[in-house]
Amino acid sequence: MPIYEYQCETCNKKFEFLVRGSDRPICPACAGEKVRRLMSRCGFISKGSGGETVRASAGTSSCTGCSSSSCAGCGSS
Repeated sequence: MPIYEYQCETCNKKFEFLVRGSDRPICPACAGEKVRRLMSRCGFISKGSGGETVRASAGTSSCTGCSSSSCAGCGSS
């Protein structure tokens, strides 16, 4: 059961909602039903070249030369 972030189009309140089956999110602040799902940041775990666990969060890399397959800024691949 995923947790999604939503924003109410009536009062602009941002909130999280645990989706169970066909549940529809309702704003906890104003009980508005007109909400839109937001794009959330996500975390991931990958293995480094030596097998060590490297934790990162999408969109937080300090490297400027990174691509999907290599990181020129810090020398990782």
